[in-house]
Amino acid sequence: MRRGKTPKQPKLRMPAEWEPHEATWIAWPHNQTDWPGKFECIPHIYAEIVRNLARAEKVHIVVNDAGAENRARKVLNECGALASSVRFHQWPTDRVWTRDSGPIFVRNGRQLAITNWKFSAWAKYPDWKKDDLLPDHVSDFLGMEEHVPATIKGGRIHRLVLEGGSIDVNGRGTMLTTEECLLSTKQQRNPGLSRKDLEGAFDRYLGVQNVIWLGRGIVGDDTHGHVDDISRFVGPRTVVTVVEPNRRDKNHAPLKQNFKKLKSATDQDGSRLEVVELPMPSAVVHRGQRLPASYANFYIANGVVLVPIFGDVNDRVALNILAEVFPTRSVVPIYCRDFIWGLGAIHCMTQQQPAAPRK
Repeated sequence: MRRGKTPKQPKLRMPAEWEPHEATWIAWPHNQTDWPGKFECIPHIYAEIVRNLARAEKVHIVVNDAGAENRARKVLNECGALASSVRFHQWPTDRVWTRDSGPIFVRNGRQLAITNWKFSAWAKYPDWKKDDLLPDHVSDFLGMEEHVPATIKGGRIHRLVLEGGSIDVNGRGTMLTTEECLLSTKQQRNPGLSRKDLEGAFDRYLGVQNVIWLGRGIVGDDTHGHVDDISRFVGPRTVVTVVEPNRRDKNHAPLKQNFKKLKSATDQDGSRLEVVELPMPSAVVHRGQRLPASYANFYIANGVVLVPIFGDVNDRVALNILAEVFPTRSVVPIYCRDFIWGLGAIHCMTQQQPAAPRK
């Protein structure tokens, strides 16, 4: 573990997701309680995602042990996804949502580095300690400098909690997040920290000077308001945001408010954003529980955008919109109606490793 002393004003910058990748990091599914009654099909959905990613970049897959690696290899091989660009790492995890538990990569001048934020399972679940070690494992493997965001409270150092799915950046200094996730006292990540405290940490560790605070996330989201289900940067000044025209739907009012905030928001240079509307699928309900199904939970990789679809009439509408905003990438649908029973989708399970800056 290469934990460097974070300078008082480190020149760290979190790249936008559409910038070139070296690799994508995922963890192979193993916690059957995340998909009760549907776990058997989940590895095959993973295989389809890996098959598409491995054509474009390296894919690092975290597995619990040798037995898990053998099972993963078998599924990938059966699905034609076991490519030379796939590499396995035997590091135990609690769950597979590497967007939230994995490292957030940054650039420190011309070098890549890792920010290791504390992971607390969305301030909701008790099993998180294995997941919290994932950034350490990755930094050891890659030999990267590691910055550990922290603050001093009561004379003691406290690591700051942050999940990758709770933020989205344009790589130029502007971030999207929600008040529901980071400022609420429910599922509270950083008790005692103010909006100003968090903005200072985002500036220091992610190179963000301008934070756009949206309101609430979508119904069914057990993270309590992750932004990657509602609004995403797709260009330096372009945002796609989900809307729900049905006034009787519980998502209608909060998504309308978020849309209004985005229309009046500006980037780090004071320029207005271009806001593109993305539809929501019809409510996905399983065992009486509404699930957080959203087309905004897409993942941008080298030359490809993987988009969750749900067997809904709006699938094609969403795919066409995203094809327009990503004209140089292939937009690939991934069926996620079973996957979303785990309360996460494609963006939740992936974490990008940016390509090293050119010398």
